[in-house]
Amino acid sequence: MSISTSITTQKSIFGESPATWHVDRIRDRLDGIVGGEWGDDPEAHDEGVEIPVIRVADIRGLDVATEDLTIRRVKETKLPGRLIGKRTLLLEKSGGGEQKPVGRAVLGRNLTFDVICSNFMAKTDCGPTINPGFVAYLLDAAYSSGINTAHIQQTTGIQNLRVSDYLNTHVAIPPPPEQQHIAAYLDASCAAIDAAVVAKRRQIKTLNSLRKTIIAQAVTKGLNSEAELRDSGVQWFGQIPKHWRCEHLKRFATRIQTGCTPPTDTPEYYFDGTIPWFAPGSYDGDIELREARKLINELARREGVLRMFPAETVFLVGIGATIGKVGLIRQEAACNQQIIGIVSTHRMIGRYLAYQFKIYEDVIPGIASATTLPIFDQMKTGYLPTLQPPCAEQEAICAYLDVKLAEVKQIAAGIETQIATLIAYRKSLIHECVTGQRRITDADIRRAGG
Repeated sequence: MSISTSITTQKSIFGESPATWHVDRIRDRLDGIVGGEWGDDPEAHDEGVEIPVIRVADIRGLDVATEDLTIRRVKETKLPGRLIGKRTLLLEKSGGGEQKPVGRAVLGRNLTFDVICSNFMAKTDCGPTINPGFVAYLLDAAYSSGINTAHIQQTTGIQNLRVSDYLNTHVAIPPPPEQQHIAAYLDASCAAIDAAVVAKRRQIKTLNSLRKTIIAQAVTKGLNSEAELRDSGVQWFGQIPKHWRCEHLKRFATRIQTGCTPPTDTPEYYFDGTIPWFAPGSYDGDIELREARKLINELARREGVLRMFPAETVFLVGIGATIGKVGLIRQEAACNQQIIGIVSTHRMIGRYLAYQFKIYEDVIPGIASATTLPIFDQMKTGYLPTLQPPCAEQEAICAYLDVKLAEVKQIAAGIETQIATLIAYRKSLIHECVTGQRRITDADIRRAGG
């Protein structure tokens, strides 16, 4: 790697750039824009030809995921100019209001069959003086830097990128041979980084599986490996220690009840709140729930529009996409109507019950009744098979799991830090290369494996 010393200030969105690079509008190096602004969708319902359509969900880095493209019937008159080729650049122009900003770039270089893009993307082709890979990395750097956000308009909950305005911005562009060097170097370097990230995420997945195994083994077999076992009669428990009980949850609970939401048209309930109020978004995989979605005012309790649960209550999500998720509250708290609070008797330690019910995170989604959303109500919850070891064993199991899972969590946190470092390095590397802060040579490309 060699660093250029011939940097001069030019009017570019990235500031300074090498003196040998030419500042130009992005669009001046592109051949036309299709779908730059909102217009007629090319898809038809009762006429035309069938063709794969690339959607925002198909973006995978700078390439298109081709294994499951949506097939749509498209008017033939809409096809000319929309077909995607090897030098095509696609730009995400519309998306959900709570998603990350729109503006991701994707190339058509890996496509081997006719395909078009949906109306949520703009399509353009790279001219002869711009390398598709280089301009895609350039726009990736702009996206990562938030430069595109100045050209995003929010309408009716949807982000819309003003593509024409965005592509009118000025950037510094190197000569074609240097563009090729940069694209080749970044292809090889980013592929290596991405492979490392995938491997790290696979390690996280393995740790999550290990975590589940540790919990299941402890809460169903106990800590005494020599204990005599018997069949529990429950598929997901298997064999259990002979002296343990296995009965319906209602035998070990004093209360099984859903929460509620104080009327939102009474803002006083939500001002200067002190009562933790949990919702499905509060769950992060840990045994304890720490992040309340809101803090509710004591007025809601006094007026009877809030259901309170004591410390050590198990909160089970009974409806929605996160159905079956389990957590334990360590202080008095409330929850919304999607969550079922389980208050155990003196014969069942709340923390042990929460650990045991972690097994149900994988079971309940498969046994819940479903209409438009999967539902598991409080009556069904009461009939869930539940194990009851002696209280001394429950305490020992909880102490054991607290230590073991803390170790797993620490390892996972270290891997997550490594992933974040790799992603940050990738972002920095792209920015340095497309702005000329890092000049790429043939030797750099060979070292990167390009």
